[in-house]
Amino acid sequence: MPEETAHVITLVVVDDHPVVRDGLRGMFDSAPGFEVLGEASNGVEGVELVARLDPDVVLMDLRMPGGGGVAAITELTARGARSRVLVLTTYDTDTDTLPAIEAGATGYLLKDAPRDELFTAVRAAADGRTVLSPAVATRLVSRVRAPAAPGGESLSAREREVLELVARGTSNREIAAELFISEATVKTHLTHIFAKLGAKDRAAAVAVGYDRGILG
Repeated sequence: MPEETAHVITLVVVDDHPVVRDGLRGMFDSAPGFEVLGEASNGVEGVELVARLDPDVVLMDLRMPGGGGVAAITELTARGARSRVLVLTTYDTDTDTLPAIEAGATGYLLKDAPRDELFTAVRAAADGRTVLSPAVATRLVSRVRAPAAPGGESLSAREREVLELVARGTSNREIAAELFISEATVKTHLTHIFAKLGAKDRAAAVAVGYDRGILG
């Protein structure tokens, strides 16, 4: 039987540091089975580039001026993009990890991951398999096992972010700008927050948030 031609996995790299982009492009271009189609320096550019190039996998940084990774992942998910998103970042805190996974990321690796681990992760992501660094996996398992907030369902990481901004007196428009989401999405989050906390308005939600220890 004739030998089957191996599928080349196409990638787009989204990172605000040119040195990181150059390093990743060089790494993948020098390895068989990968092709970097393009690079973007922030999430907004990344979304448009993915729409144009339709890569198999997007390597996505999270904290970028001009448009963060979580907002970009959310937008790609909303658009029904075929591309799988593999977060590649230096951050592994709950405030970074959980929103990225909830937004639709297929995997989450730290930038200090060994070269071979990164190649394996990209292949897995292209196949639709979830890939998590050990530190991130531990955090997610702990979160899943954590008991819900007393008296009701626990808030998602994004809902907690919205509630924290509400507690600071931030308007819906300002919250939308801060989190790179639409005002309609902010209102949806608030509806869920009110329902989960048993609150009828913003002030009551903030009061319950402090009472349950959700807010510091």
